[in-house]
Amino acid sequence: MITSEEIALYIQNIPATPAVVQEALNYARAGDLPKASKCASQDPVLKLYLKTLMNRPIYGFRNEVSDVAQIFGILGLATTQQTLYHYLLSLLTPKKWELFSLTNHQFYDLQASISKHWEAILTHLKINDKEIQSAISLIPASIIVCEALFAKHKTEVAQLRSVKALDFNTILFRMTGSDLFDLSGEIARKWEMPSRISDLIRSASGTEKNLTGQERVLAQWMHLLLFYELSQSAYVSAGLNDFIDFKIEFVQDIYESFAQVVQYT
Repeated sequence: MITSEEIALYIQNIPATPAVVQEALNYARAGDLPKASKCASQDPVLKLYLKTLMNRPIYGFRNEVSDVAQIFGILGLATTQQTLYHYLLSLLTPKKWELFSLTNHQFYDLQASISKHWEAILTHLKINDKEIQSAISLIPASIIVCEALFAKHKTEVAQLRSVKALDFNTILFRMTGSDLFDLSGEIARKWEMPSRISDLIRSASGTEKNLTGQERVLAQWMHLLLFYELSQSAYVSAGLNDFIDFKIEFVQDIYESFAQVVQYT
């Protein structure tokens, strides 16, 4: 059994936002990309991360992109802010995945794909909100937390998987009383994101009742996006698709629109 105190302690020990990243985030939130890029350029590790991320195949650049100002210019304000949150994830990512059958390259590809598709979805929905765009980074963060929590209880998790054939999300809930979306909400608070972002993540589970308006629309699209991404073969093999209990009735009215948006991204 993983206690709530153990979860709280782990999340509490998530590194606080480094000063350089926090300053760059503040400039990005204020709409000042030149100052954000100048600030980010001061951190060689952050610069290497940005260069590595931007030159992954999913972005499709023929020539290497390495200048931070150029990278931020390509990304734009909202995606720059989201990418800085992704850098925070890189500080948490394990050197070797012990429970989930993942490599860090696969995990970075997952981050990049989710981010790119979420950006296309928000463009389709005509929603220009940097905080909402950054919200999608909380799901990969929660996967890292699950890896860390489960890795300390590998024997117990393996027994539940083999004897009772339980999925990872059910095991997480039985062992902690929280699911992946609850963990995302805790991380959002750690990173001082607005409470509406925590609410959005929880709504994306597809189990929330009485959702209306934009809140319901965003929850539907995020739910379908997460199911789509985690259903890719590499992530099915890793066991990550266990975390999404697909609610077809929740998203059926946007299914065709989703397929079109993803197809042309």
